[in-house]
Amino acid sequence: MKITAVETIQLEEFPNLIWLQLHTDQGLVGLGESFFGTDMTAAYLHGTAAPHLIGRNPLEIDRISHVLRNHYLGFAGPGAEMRGVSAVDIALWDIFGQSVGHPIHQMLGGLSREKIRIYNTCAGYQYVRSSKGQLTDNFGLASKAGPYEDLDAFLNRADELAHSLLEQGITAMKIWPFDYAAEASNGCYLGADHLARAISPFEKIRKAVGNRMDVMLEMHSLWNLTGAKQVFRAVEPFDPFWFEDPVKMNNLDAVAELAQFTRVPITASETLATRFAFRELMAKKAAGIVMLDLAWCGGLSEAKKIATMAEAHHLPVAPHDCTGPITLIASIHLSLNCPNALIQETVRAYYTGWYKELVTDLPRIENGHVHPMEKPGLGTRLLPDVVKRKDAIVRRTDSV
Repeated sequence: MKITAVETIQLEEFPNLIWLQLHTDQGLVGLGESFFGTDMTAAYLHGTAAPHLIGRNPLEIDRISHVLRNHYLGFAGPGAEMRGVSAVDIALWDIFGQSVGHPIHQMLGGLSREKIRIYNTCAGYQYVRSSKGQLTDNFGLASKAGPYEDLDAFLNRADELAHSLLEQGITAMKIWPFDYAAEASNGCYLGADHLARAISPFEKIRKAVGNRMDVMLEMHSLWNLTGAKQVFRAVEPFDPFWFEDPVKMNNLDAVAELAQFTRVPITASETLATRFAFRELMAKKAAGIVMLDLAWCGGLSEAKKIATMAEAHHLPVAPHDCTGPITLIASIHLSLNCPNALIQETVRAYYTGWYKELVTDLPRIENGHVHPMEKPGLGTRLLPDVVKRKDAIVRRTDSV
């Protein structure tokens, strides 16, 4: 079997998402995905990756991943090259599963559990739709697209939100009410004027549902060391489940210092790529929970290696997903396979909403748990009409 074409699909409605389809001479098509920097990722896939892919056997997954990851540039961080590599790797695993008629979790070694607990990242339908990233003016709070506008809810009605989630059997939620404070002080200082607003969701949740709800604090790497410690002191009395990415992961000694400062586990980091960066994170004892993003860290191959390395350090993993449906599905395959997977991130505003406009099949989520996809490979395809949309940008490279 040989790869015959590299195809990318982008939609103007979802400018931060890019899909990759690897076509083969046996009619199998592997599907991959990545998030952010999509134009640059597309340029990498067609200009740099395609010559290494076309004509190669797609079942040589490790060989291809090694070739792509070890270019002179782009091998160390989650930039456009690594995001392209990640999309390629996911697509290769999809082809592998299809070629033998088994879902990816079976190819990874089989199920370690029949289902896994989820948490709800409390984003809304329009969250991070533009290229502004995690900034508060990209929260998409003006949207009224459906019943699960959970970002507005955690900011203003966190008690009602907690009850709504519990009614669906979801017992964990992630919120980020300190982002406004971080932007106001450039991450240096938590002022009293912002403290009351940021603490309010925690107060409402605990008053409404007690400890029946685990609450994760997302910090989006917006703080410096001093500011992060102020946030920790403010939130610790509410017994948070974890503190996620309190500072940028460009100084792991600082992250390790924060880990020693608090009794709450540090979760890190979706922003790291490759097992080598995660090796350093674990060696410095900087994280109590290892979070990786399959669309950024190097794909399923690299994620499996990182998870196994975390297991050797007696650390749990918690795959990140607040992006697109393919990353979620690939992450579920990994979470159901890895014995040290703790919990799987989901966004109910996405999987009950716009994900349905993009793919043929989605995972079954019931009573706060997600169940395995059963079809071969990823178990889903892009809906045929996606590439026919007026806002679709489709590029195809079939010769080098």
